[in-house]
Amino acid sequence: MAVEGRIAFDGWETWYRVAGEDASGHLPLLCLHGGPGSTHHYFEPVERLAEAGRRVVVYDQIGCGASSRPADPAVFSLPFFLAELDALRDALGLERVHLLGTSWGGMLALEHVLARPEGVAGLVLSSTPVDSASWSREAARLRDELPAGERDVLAAGAPGQPEYDKAERAFERRYFHRNEPPHPAIERMRAQRGRQAYEAMWGPNEWTPTGPLRDWDVSGRLGQVESPTLVLSGRYDLCTPAIAARLTAGIPNAEHVLLEHSSHTPVLEETERYLTAVGSFVMRVESGAS
Repeated sequence: MAVEGRIAFDGWETWYRVAGEDASGHLPLLCLHGGPGSTHHYFEPVERLAEAGRRVVVYDQIGCGASSRPADPAVFSLPFFLAELDALRDALGLERVHLLGTSWGGMLALEHVLARPEGVAGLVLSSTPVDSASWSREAARLRDELPAGERDVLAAGAPGQPEYDKAERAFERRYFHRNEPPHPAIERMRAQRGRQAYEAMWGPNEWTPTGPLRDWDVSGRLGQVESPTLVLSGRYDLCTPAIAARLTAGIPNAEHVLLEHSSHTPVLEETERYLTAVGSFVMRVESGAS
């Protein structure tokens, strides 16, 4: 059974969905989607973890999905999204949780756990950056591994043009989502994504950060993360092995699982292994074994 609703935040509304109920000794799993603006949809398989007796909570950040979409992109900032997350936790009574953040959601999760360490029992960072500079460099390197025609179109940078959009889809088929045909959750995400939020916060593409996240860098603070941490990444991920290694090495109590057949959406590309990794990790944290 799942319950959906909305909470008021800063004059807007945040949509959420809660699946399952907490059994004794189990904590909720709160999921933070990527983008910004990429919606909750690719977390659909994660709701299966509710069968083990825990709430699985997903939500659409303001600017995408079923949540409000401000007309003014100046609304969006890192403090804005952190405050939205605090408001959601307070409204749903999520005093202590496991936190799963993917990509931008992992960035948000890191900032949140550093600010509220007592409220996060276990941290799962899925395909997550360490800093914007290395992320954009690696994305440019992966772009340049495309065939020359696609590479040159993307490097020239004319988003919105048919040739650019076609080349961008080729990039995404290699490094974002490799399933053919795409998983239905990806199609639902694309239909409801908030491009404005992405461009306002990050930029026109992964290798050109121009928004307020362009200087984001948590590398010097990773040692302050107190929660046991699981780092997940795919072999063909935008979160390349070099990025995942820095993340794992920088966090004191972190472990890394590499999903060999996945890119940036391993939850949809290798669902069973992904769910096993996350499910066993949170159980170990709750048992005190991690």
